[in-house]
Amino acid sequence: MTDDSDEEGLTYAETGVDIEASEAATAALIGAVGEFEGDYAGLVDIGDRYLALATDGVGTKLLVAEALDDYSTIGIDCIAMNANDLIAAGVTPVAFVDYLAVEAPDDRTAEQVGDGLSAGAERAEIALVGGETAVMPDVIRGLDLAGACAGLATDAELFDGTAHEGDALVGLPSSGIHSNGLTLAREAATRNHEYTDPFPYDDDRTVGEVLLEPTRIYREVLGPLHDAETHAAAHVTGGGWTNLSRMGEFRYVVEEPFDAQPVFEFVQEGGDVTDEEMHRTFNMGTGFVAALPEDDAETVADTLEDARVIGRVESGDSVAVRGLEL
Repeated sequence: MTDDSDEEGLTYAETGVDIEASEAATAALIGAVGEFEGDYAGLVDIGDRYLALATDGVGTKLLVAEALDDYSTIGIDCIAMNANDLIAAGVTPVAFVDYLAVEAPDDRTAEQVGDGLSAGAERAEIALVGGETAVMPDVIRGLDLAGACAGLATDAELFDGTAHEGDALVGLPSSGIHSNGLTLAREAATRNHEYTDPFPYDDDRTVGEVLLEPTRIYREVLGPLHDAETHAAAHVTGGGWTNLSRMGEFRYVVEEPFDAQPVFEFVQEGGDVTDEEMHRTFNMGTGFVAALPEDDAETVADTLEDARVIGRVESGDSVAVRGLEL
């Protein structure tokens, strides 16, 4: 690796994604169309249960897939980003529709995207119920993939969405960088490397392959969390560890986060990114967190194979992790 000490440290905003500006734009949209029922998912009361809907895409991870000419896993990411948002609300995902917009139709690429969607649907235990492919050469360069996921939940299954002071935090590890923060990660990774270069921490994989590691789908948490008195949960995506604040205005003390995978050290070193910026952008090894009473938390952690109690909820307004106050 060449010496990049003379280059300025990267931030997410400087690479093109200003989270605060994005949140302001989202607030403006909500203000224009009216309030939505729900946080991670839109909820519709259909009588004996709620119909929940979430929509999301893959983001600039698509550019890594394009560079490697490998679109076989981005369908998993697309389903994961939607299904995990439903799961964080206590909703069981049941069906998915995709929207593939392309500059020009290509059978091989479409087949790869379909393979990923099928694999993601299997992991999320949902049905693929259709989709749409649009050819828009004047609008799209390459392709874009997004989708919408529908789920169902009874009133008892829905999480309140607000943690309680004194709750314990149960966490599950991520599978890697997932599908957010790739604008920063791509810039950092390619300062001194090509996507086809061997990954410095694993010579059997390339830099691009590590960045394309599919987002984990947390479908298995629903049963144990429904059986417990789960107050709230967070899918750790854009905004990194600050996502915990979506569970309410508290101080979230994270004492035992999961180890960050080598991809994060690679990105941090390549872009000279600060610890705080890394934790405000990426999951840093922990992809899903739930807040619930201490006894229930221990039971859930024992029930799920790779879960553990990672911290607690206190009075305050921050996220304390690895010596940082976010």
